Amino acid sequence: MGWRKRITFDPQVMGGRPCVRGMRITVGTVLTLLRHQTPEEILQNYPYLEQEDIDAALEYAAYRSEGMWGSYKTQRL
Repeated sequence: MGWRKRITFDPQVMGGRPCVRGMRITVGTVLTLLRHQTPEEILQNYPYLEQEDIDAALEYAAYRSEGMWGSYKTQRL
């Protein structure tokens, strides 16, 4: 779970939503950007981001997705 080194949670930053390295850019923002841009374009438009930040956002989203699916399966059984 390499995302833990790059995805932060701070109630004082974006209301505690998962952010990239304490910056005011959320995981959700990164995912939305990826819908419309390549990682290379994102890095060009947001020079303070690194490829590892994008990777961490995707890893975190996958982790959360699996966790929610696990809860759903447990409730359905």
